Amino acid sequence: MRKKSRKLATLFFAALMAGSALGGCGKKSNNNNENSSAPATSDKTVTESTETSTVTVNTPPSTDVAEEDVPVPAGYHLVWHDEFNGTELNPDDWNYETHEAGWVNHELQEYVPSKDYAYVKDGELVIQPVKTVDENGNTAYFSGRVNTQNKHDYKYGKVEARLKVPTGKGFLPAFWMMPQDEQFYGQWPRCGEIDIMEVLGDSTNTLYGTLHFGEPHKQRQGTFTLTEGNFAEEYHTFAIEWEPGEIRWYCDDVQYFATNDWFTKAGGQIKGKPYPAPFNQPFHVILNVAVGGDWPGNPDDTTPFDERASMKVDYVRFYQKESYDENVEKPVDKLVMREADENGNFIYNGDFSENEDLSDDENWKFILLAGGDGKAEIKNNEIIISSNSEGTEEYSVQLVQPQMPMEKGARYRLSFEACSEEPRQMKIGISAPDVDWIRYFKDTTVELTEEWQEYSFEFKMTEESDDNGRVEFNMGKQGSTATIHIKNVRLEKIEE
Repeated sequence: MRKKSRKLATLFFAALMAGSALGGCGKKSNNNNENSSAPATSDKTVTESTETSTVTVNTPPSTDVAEEDVPVPAGYHLVWHDEFNGTELNPDDWNYETHEAGWVNHELQEYVPSKDYAYVKDGELVIQPVKTVDENGNTAYFSGRVNTQNKHDYKYGKVEARLKVPTGKGFLPAFWMMPQDEQFYGQWPRCGEIDIMEVLGDSTNTLYGTLHFGEPHKQRQGTFTLTEGNFAEEYHTFAIEWEPGEIRWYCDDVQYFATNDWFTKAGGQIKGKPYPAPFNQPFHVILNVAVGGDWPGNPDDTTPFDERASMKVDYVRFYQKESYDENVEKPVDKLVMREADENGNFIYNGDFSENEDLSDDENWKFILLAGGDGKAEIKNNEIIISSNSEGTEEYSVQLVQPQMPMEKGARYRLSFEACSEEPRQMKIGISAPDVDWIRYFKDTTVELTEEWQEYSFEFKMTEESDDNGRVEFNMGKQGSTATIHIKNVRLEKIEE
């Protein structure tokens, strides 16, 4: 996962959008393994050939476990799986990891190689976070993290797991992959990372699938939101299909995201290794539950540390095709800049004349995360945001519009009118969902009053051009749940 200084909203692709090192993914050092001896294709790309000869990667033969006992997708053979039908985690397959609290992303848990926190029971792998309070009132958190590094590392294939996630504020379960040799292309993110499944413990109906890569760090992300039920109450199957020129993400056999757009570092290659690097090397599986940290936030008094805190994994399976052709074409970025309207405004429906769906990924989107609760309504050419809970993060209650065309060297003006039912603050900014959430226009606090006021800010775009800047109105964790009214939002390019 990426290092989530902020997290996106439900159901948004990379155009949106929590991590670097999430509670299950992100900026990583080498794994410290107790038993290990070693450390829909993007529509914004055109392609160019990077190889002239065919390079074929042959895969291992089928596993010696009877395949008739495990369904095998058409075109694949089963190379490894674990149904967790024994009495303990098999040390020939899995490593326990050891990491101190705060190792990445300001997470609170210590990963301990103990059967107290990762164990097999009733045909499942159980990863169980635990909270302790000593006689002096000091709180500590422990959890399990296991991987298959140097035991089951494969290049390309279909990887899937059927599992159920924990529920509760501050939990971040993850099913993900890192390279067998994390230093081959250099430290994270150049080495690459594939996040197959992440679900926030306080938002268990939304799934995130993410690819991390590059120098500087970039990511591609898709999300999937259940219309009924949630990932904590039912088992679901999470998978990727990983091929030399594309990686696809699935939930219960439904594809919700795909990308072929990645690189190892700026310039597109390193050590003479072209695309599809860094995703042309063996990767291993990791399963863990993080507690607290930058993206999920910390546990609160409502967070359960009982059976509801556990991630239960029914199985993990790895399939491959007989061979893979690495003679693939390298995507080349082709920015598709949004056109301004007839009035020069890059914001669509900035006058709120259309009562649009605020839950989809078109134009305006209203997002609740990290304990935020409320609603948004478009009415009488304004949008009205009513909050019941401000949440634990400034982005817990958020109104956004992505796909802002940010051109390097250009000057812009962001303006809007706003008021609130009582004096309060709100933060605005323009972020870069695809570029590690840097700010094109820094987060800026505005003071709202009961009277309508006009706010206007000018700034120069100093970063590389991007067709997916995101205008944000952040209304969480600012000491008030007073209702906010916004109208006449504009983003326009201005002369020097």
